[in-house]
Amino acid sequence: MRPAFIAPSMMCADFLHLGDELETLKANKADFLHIDIMDGEFVRNYTLGTDYIRKLHKYSDIPLDIHLMITEPALKISWFEMKPGDYVSVHVEADAHIQRSLAAIKNAGAKAMAALNPGTPLCMLEDLLPDLDGVLLMTVNPGFAGQKLVPQTIDKIRRLRRMLDEAGYENTDIEVDGNVSFENAVKMREAGANVFVAGSSSVFAPGATVAENIAHLRRII
Repeated sequence: MRPAFIAPSMMCADFLHLGDELETLKANKADFLHIDIMDGEFVRNYTLGTDYIRKLHKYSDIPLDIHLMITEPALKISWFEMKPGDYVSVHVEADAHIQRSLAAIKNAGAKAMAALNPGTPLCMLEDLLPDLDGVLLMTVNPGFAGQKLVPQTIDKIRRLRRMLDEAGYENTDIEVDGNVSFENAVKMREAGANVFVAGSSSVFAPGATVAENIAHLRRII
């Protein structure tokens, strides 16, 4: 089984105390900082942007996990500062020439991932596997935090892990994004996921500190 990694979702962080949040995440060994980039077109929301990424690179040494939920990503890859160790995901639904985008990500020194919405079939990945360091599976429909899990995505994780292993890509990561609660994270891990985007239902859930939530999530995955 692949090692497990925690990627706190920065759209759920306390923006009024962001420096303190970054120190807490570093002290508790968050593996990545998950950055949702939404353009109001591919999904009906606006979130974090190019300047935010530059500032995180400047003030934190935690690798970034940049999730591009944008139209025509091939034309916009160069807008985003990427560093070695970062992961960058582009949606197959948004990119008619996705291999060009994946190549541009790798040329910038980052790890390239393809993202799939819940209703997008796994067969869309078949001809991309040699180009991928990982796959991001949306387990809710993208755009907003706080949604319920799409239940059939648990089996989709399992089928993807089997597909990757049988094709000889045992080292390809599976990232899950959407209602990664403590309860759901256990099911996702058992199905084969190993990178967990942790937001309002786990790392930033009320009732405990961020440090306590990270420790609990790490124990169960």
